[in-house]
Formats: sequence, C-alpha cells, structure tokens
Amino acid sequence: MKNKKGIRNILIVTAMVITSLFFINMSLAANTAKVTVETANLRETPDENSKILEQLSLNKEVEIIEKDGEWYKVTVDNITGYIRQDLIAVTEEVNNTQDENNITSTQEEQNVENEIEQTEEEIELGKNIIEQNVRLKIVPVINATETIEVKKDEEVNVTEIINGWVCVETQNIKGWIRKENILTKAEQAKQEQERLAKEDAEKQAQSTANTTKTMYIKEATVNVRREPNTSSEIVTSLQMNTQVVVESEDAGWSKVKVNGIEGYIATNLLSASKQETSRSSNVRKATNTESQVQEQTTTVNETTTASGSGAAVVAKAKSFIGYNYVYGGASPSTGFDCSGFTSYIYKQFGVSLNRTAAGQYSNGTAVSRANLQPGDLVMFGKSGINHVGIYAGGGMIVHAANKSRGVTTDTINSGYYNNNYVGARRIF
Repeated sequence: MKNKKGIRNILIVTAMVITSLFFINMSLAANTAKVTVETANLRETPDENSKILEQLSLNKEVEIIEKDGEWYKVTVDNITGYIRQDLIAVTEEVNNTQDENNITSTQEEQNVENEIEQTEEEIELGKNIIEQNVRLKIVPVINATETIEVKKDEEVNVTEIINGWVCVETQNIKGWIRKENILTKAEQAKQEQERLAKEDAEKQAQSTANTTKTMYIKEATVNVRREPNTSSEIVTSLQMNTQVVVESEDAGWSKVKVNGIEGYIATNLLSASKQETSRSSNVRKATNTESQVQEQTTTVNETTTASGSGAAVVAKAKSFIGYNYVYGGASPSTGFDCSGFTSYIYKQFGVSLNRTAAGQYSNGTAVSRANLQPGDLVMFGKSGINHVGIYAGGGMIVHAANKSRGVTTDTINSGYYNNNYVGARRIF
C-alpha cells in the first residue's frame, strides 16, 4: 500500500509540474512576438528619431515587456528597446485562444510569403547588373560579415533568391546582397533604350551642325515668315545683327532657326558678319523689289523698337518651352519657377527684374489688358499676386506653369488665367 501511495504521490507531483510548465509556457507565449518585415529598427526610446540599437530581420523573435502607445518595449539578444507595433506580430495576446493566434500568424506568414514572391519575380537567375556599389555579405542577414565590394554596373551571376536577398557570384566569390541592389531586366532594357536614344540624338545634332551655318540680320528690321514667300504669315521680327542658324537655302529664301523659332528669311537680308551700326534713326531701305523676294525695311522709331524688343523677348521665352519647373529655379540648368523664368528671359536683354511675381508688379509701367503687347509681363492670383508670365500675343502667355507641365503656353482669355487676371507691366 505504501508503494502504491508513493507512486500515486509521484504521479500527482509530476502532473502538477507538467501543468505548471504548461501555464508558464503559455504566459511566456503571451509575451513573445515575431518581426513581420524585412528589417525592423529597435530603438532606444519610443520615438522614430531615437537611436537605433539593433536592426532585426524577418521572423526574429522578441520578448514583449510592455506596451507604450503605438510601441512595444521588448528584449531581444539581451538588448532592451522599443519597436513599433506595426512591425511585429504578437504570438498570442492575453485572453486570446491559441487557435486565434495560429490563424492570425498563418495569415501574416502567407502575406509575407506573397510579398516575397512578388519581389523575387522581378529578378531572374543568371547574368544581372549591379545598380550601385555594395559589399557582399557571407549570409543573408543585415548584420552579417561583409567581404568584397561589387561596383555599380558590374555584371554578376545570380544563383539564388531568398526573402528579398540575392546570392551573387563575381570574381569566383559568392555573397549576398539585398535585391534592391540588382537592376531588373526591365530596368536594364529601359536604360539601354535611353542610351540608344541619346546616341541617336547626338548623331542627329552632329549631322545638323555639319549642314548649318551662322548668319546675321543685316537690315534694321527683318520679318521671319512661316513659308518662303512675302505673303506668308509673319512669325516674328528680328533686329539688325541678330544671329540666326541657316538650315537650308532654296530659291532666294533661307530656312532659319532663332531662339527655338523656325521660319524663312530672304537670303539677301542675311550677312556672314555683323553690320556696323550708327546712332542715326534713319536706316537705308532695301533696293530690291518684292518680286526679287527682298523685303523692304522701314525707318526705325520708338514704336517699332519697342515692338521688336517685345517680339525678341517672346521668341527667347518660347525657346525654353519644355524646360522643367523647379521651385526657386532661375536658370536652364536648374529649371525655372514663374518669376525665375521671367527674370532670366529679361536678363538676356540687359534688364534686371525683381525676383518674385509680386515684386515684378512694380517693374516697368502699368498697361491695360486691352493694350497688351508681346513681351509685357502679366500677373495673376486669387488673393494677391502669385504668378507671372510673358504675354506672347493673341491672348497667349509663355510661362513656367507647374511641376507637371514645366515651361509652356496658355491662353488668358478663358479658364484659370482669365478668372484670376490681376494686371500687366510693360518693361520696354
């Protein structure tokens, strides 16, 4: 009997120990979690700007100490810190059943696997190109030991892809890098297309340069026409000694390009060198008749000078159509904002404008909307002046519109610019 009682007592104690261990494990399970992203920062305090103590990899287990708002205070590898709650999945919340946790965990793992599969589809095994300088790691872990460095544009052989990590081989050495450091096939193809397009553009530009020549306007004012005849529409007017690029010549007319504008000028109104100028307001008239396709010049006065200057300003402005809009920009190399564009254009004609659209409203003299001329500054705004453009004639302006459209043209006779018209200033 004593033996039976002793055995029974042993069994009871064993059961109690097993039960205790079960509840201890359940308690511990309620305080553990796994990292659900490729890399999670363990920070010193619950703040995005605090010091990073460690970077934790996907599925790394941490022990939760307490919750602090949107952060968990955790311990991992004898390091205590804070991690955002959206970067980890708690293995089991207190008072939740194990089944619920299993379902949640399975769903989260499936989501991660799906994300990994989508990522890995972008890169193929075999020859690939490195996107930027990076060092190989001996294992696919962020804090792993690094070996050699592979350079940007270097070709490597991809042998394996796991969880966003890529195993590459180069110089008979294998190592791991993040997949972001590999150019995908689509990106490689895009870069190759851009390279070929650039080469074609350079070849075309060189070909054009070989067949063109530089000439100068030799009369006081010469019209550039849309077609090679004297009855064709006048595109713009140019002053004496304006430089033009002659692209071709035919039947007494030269096809020219100036400030981005193309048109035709009678060939005998062009010279290979600049003309000497005098202070006299009267200039000689062309002697050839219209039948000889030479256009007649007129006496220069203040009106025609102003008009010519305005036309030149517009022509210069139009030559930058397509350039980027950049806030604070005031040059072709950086891009333009609205007032930076108008300041730059007028600077080419020796005129300094105030830097802002509102400031430019004090430059020059006021002009009514009914008397607008090409080259006038036109201001807009709903509550004060916040935009400026250059009037191009025909109800159109040339201006640096916005980031999506850059330097372009718009009408002021309808839509936004009609409804928010403020006033205009004449600079010349």
